[in-house]
Amino acid sequence: MTETQEMNEKKINLKSSKNFFNRELSWLEFNRRVLHEAQDERTRLLERLKFTAIFSANLDEFFMIRVAAIKRQIEAEVIKTTADGANPAEQMEKIEHYLRPIVKQQIENFEYNLKKELIHHDIHLVDFVDLNQEQRQYLHQYYENNIFPVLTPLAVDPSHPFPHISNLSLNLAVLVKNPDTGAELFARVKVPKSLPRFVTFPKHLRQVGELKDNLFWVGVPLEQVIAHNLESLFPGMDVQECHNFRLTRDADLGVQEDEADDLLLAIQQELRKRRFAGSAVRLEVHGSMPSNIKKMLMQGLALEESDVYEINGLLGLGDLFALASLPLPDLKDQPWRSVVPSPFDHFQQLLLEADEEDTDEHISEEFFKMIRQSDLMVHHPYHSFSTTVQQFITQSAHDPHVLAIKMTLYRTSGDSPIIKALIEAAENGKQVVALVELKARFDEENNILWARKLEKSGVHVVYGLVGLKTHTKVVLVVRKEDDRIRRYVHIGTGNYNPKTAKLYTDIGLFSCREDLGADLTDLFNYLTGYSKQKAFRKLLVAPVTMRDRMINMIEREAEHCRNGGTGRMVAKMNSLVDVPVIEALYRASQAGVKIDLIIRGICCLRPQVEGLSENINVISIIGRFLEHSRIFYFHNNGEEEIYIGSADWMTRNLSRRVEAVTPIEDEKLMKQLEEILGIMLSDNRQAWELQPDGSYVQRQPSQGQKEQSTHEILMSMA
Repeated sequence: MTETQEMNEKKINLKSSKNFFNRELSWLEFNRRVLHEAQDERTRLLERLKFTAIFSANLDEFFMIRVAAIKRQIEAEVIKTTADGANPAEQMEKIEHYLRPIVKQQIENFEYNLKKELIHHDIHLVDFVDLNQEQRQYLHQYYENNIFPVLTPLAVDPSHPFPHISNLSLNLAVLVKNPDTGAELFARVKVPKSLPRFVTFPKHLRQVGELKDNLFWVGVPLEQVIAHNLESLFPGMDVQECHNFRLTRDADLGVQEDEADDLLLAIQQELRKRRFAGSAVRLEVHGSMPSNIKKMLMQGLALEESDVYEINGLLGLGDLFALASLPLPDLKDQPWRSVVPSPFDHFQQLLLEADEEDTDEHISEEFFKMIRQSDLMVHHPYHSFSTTVQQFITQSAHDPHVLAIKMTLYRTSGDSPIIKALIEAAENGKQVVALVELKARFDEENNILWARKLEKSGVHVVYGLVGLKTHTKVVLVVRKEDDRIRRYVHIGTGNYNPKTAKLYTDIGLFSCREDLGADLTDLFNYLTGYSKQKAFRKLLVAPVTMRDRMINMIEREAEHCRNGGTGRMVAKMNSLVDVPVIEALYRASQAGVKIDLIIRGICCLRPQVEGLSENINVISIIGRFLEHSRIFYFHNNGEEEIYIGSADWMTRNLSRRVEAVTPIEDEKLMKQLEEILGIMLSDNRQAWELQPDGSYVQRQPSQGQKEQSTHEILMSMA
């Protein structure tokens, strides 16, 4: 270690607010990278529409959760500052200042670029005013038959108080005049979510201007169809004008777990409130809305000017998922079919060749034998979820030698084959435990439904620990073999959800190592019973041991450098926020440790600052798959260690969630993980480099250099 490095370690105040990026602005930077995919002409057209919709859906959640929380803090006169030194009021001001130009970019990109490109492919999203008489007649009939019976106009006057406007609802603000009195009256009409957002024309009516033949898709926004038929809702009145608006509310659940006698019931009650209550946090209005109507809405919703976003185009672009799903393969990424990895492919062949004489016992024995021979690793969506993880649960459910199945379920789909397999396992007399996280945000209702289904079938359903979310992704299978009990495990980075397994990148380990089996047994006892477990053999478990162990391993790299050795680490995760971990990374950088961080979303660490973090590089990879896996590599002076698991380096993960991270000890699997990290670090197509000022710059291939896309390379390798 040099004298300069020693001086830096002593001189620089690591806790200084200038060393940290604001969490909220860092997230907005992530969403800006998502928007870039919608603007990038290298991205196929319908994929650009999809990224436009993702940007909007992300922003909705940001307002419902993050902005709502900050507004609650302001209301409660909280003055505590974040690591970057901003109080709640300052954060709101920064968010608004940062966000408005990005929202404008999104709208302009859709209205002036994407819509024009869609036209070149015979896809026309048209305005009602541009339709011919025959098309208008068709829409009028469609309105009478399908839309009018669903609508409910709500008047606002002294005898009709301002109506409740539900979260994420699209609405029409309508001004009508009473011809008898001349009085102008205000009403609100909700655009029903139960109907398609875009009304499409049958083939013989797909005409736009002089283009009359072979148009693939012609449609008009639902709200325009309603707007041009308002007379039916207000008979005898003169409709003066109408304008679109959309509302976002606080949607975080306020369950006091320690006061809830029945967590399931408490969350069900809060879910009802989420639909119908929650303070308004954002009002989106069409740019044509006059100030008097806007002020009326702001007053009725208790909002200020800073909460209003004027949109000069289509509101609610999250609905573009419908257009992005049009069956036009040439305008989308080439479909990806996950492969069956070796040695699972051998088992899959065995299943295909099985005849009536092959018993469940014989087939499942082959599956467990495969895991006994060596640890196995799968990487979704490159590797098939259904033939690996799903097959593990299915075989365990039917194998007569399996005594118990225990697993954590954070998010899954209600029609999941895994749920079906757990039910069948319970019906087959096995001890089945499912730890269901009811507090998985926006999946609470879904989780309640299938949790009850599991309970009815005899599965022991546990709802986690008070004050903690169970975010860990683990399965433990207990099997009787000859005269002994053997435990098989799956430890992963992603949810047991067959649908997201096709879109999210995640890694999972299969093993029957005794130490991991014993650790998972202790972990499930910690989750389901009364346990003050403080130590595990191999697993790093939050909130028990993980933060301290991670910081110790970062410090170990620094110590190797100080002693003249080599310090090197790579960490891949979704978000980096935790201050003690960031400070440990700064100290390691000052000691000379070379650190690469692959952080998809929020990163509060400021890289490439002289004397503080010049040895830290941060990249973010954005592409067709959502990077979700967590991988942690430590060089350890040649005695390499590498871990995978469920936890990001965020305070909530390390302090308020149950997480599990496992070491990968098989040398072959370690090399595979190092190769994956190496591919990502070499990416010059999907990778963005975080700058010292908080901005990101997308890497570009230099002249003559081949484009290297992480997802394309990994698909090719699979």
